[in-house]
Amino acid sequence: MYYTIRHVTRFRYSAPITQSVMEVRMQPRTESSQRCLNFQLSVTPNARVLNYRDYLGNIIHNFDIPGEHRQLSITAQSQVEVRPMPELPANMPVSAWDELSRSEYDMMVPSHFTHPSPLLNDLAVELDVMRRDDPLSFLRELTARIYDAFAYVPESTKVDSPIDDALKARQGVCQDFTHIMLALLRPLGIPARYVSGYLYPRQGGSRSTPGASHAWVEALLPGLGWVGFDPTNNLIADTCHIRVAIGRDYDDVPPTRGVFKGKAETELSVSVRVTLADEPPAQDAPLPEHWASFGEGNEQLSPQEIYEQQQQ
Repeated sequence: MYYTIRHVTRFRYSAPITQSVMEVRMQPRTESSQRCLNFQLSVTPNARVLNYRDYLGNIIHNFDIPGEHRQLSITAQSQVEVRPMPELPANMPVSAWDELSRSEYDMMVPSHFTHPSPLLNDLAVELDVMRRDDPLSFLRELTARIYDAFAYVPESTKVDSPIDDALKARQGVCQDFTHIMLALLRPLGIPARYVSGYLYPRQGGSRSTPGASHAWVEALLPGLGWVGFDPTNNLIADTCHIRVAIGRDYDDVPPTRGVFKGKAETELSVSVRVTLADEPPAQDAPLPEHWASFGEGNEQLSPQEIYEQQQQ
């Protein structure tokens, strides 16, 4: 399946600011069954966009705008191919519990948003979270139980909300459900990571908010590799899930992260559109000349090279 994705982020400031420095994580990954065919990042006001790849393989673009400005617009346009993954078995041998990888240490310990708490412990008892059956069957069951236990309510939490907020209210968004599932899986010795990306609306609908990015869990299973589980929609990740970045939790993969100099309130608006194409898309028309554009073919720079160029 071929997708075209347009992700627009706009920052408006209540007073003029200077020296904006921004990181962007919006380029879909190329690996396994997914291939990013084309990617363009445009910024206004004009800025030179650089990029590097982090230790997890995520591509991070960054730029700075030293001059005075009152708004900032970032537009990411992607064309992606997602092929079907091999069909999963109905279950795994019980012995698979003993074959779980121990090499993914970062994905097996608590992280910024996945620390244990009394409320999480209560949920673990309620959902009967323990090693049983086999890892794949258990993950399918836990995905369904989290889906049933929580209501999806847009804007009920914030990007920096701890999992206890969703646990208390029994409601949240995809980020909360992903963090809760990660926090339940890691104590069992299941390597599990956070995936940020996009979800193409499937026939019959989903609980995810249209026009927004999405998040789900990937678990590393013996003989199967990383398998995606979407507790927001009670799904195994498939060709409708488009992967952008992976990490320990949201703190590793925010679409944008930045700072600026000045005293101003910030108004943020985000728009995401994922459309299905029948074939590889044709080359897009050139972007306006006043926009700084970064295309997928540009050279990638190391963090040290980025630093050196910024000092010039």
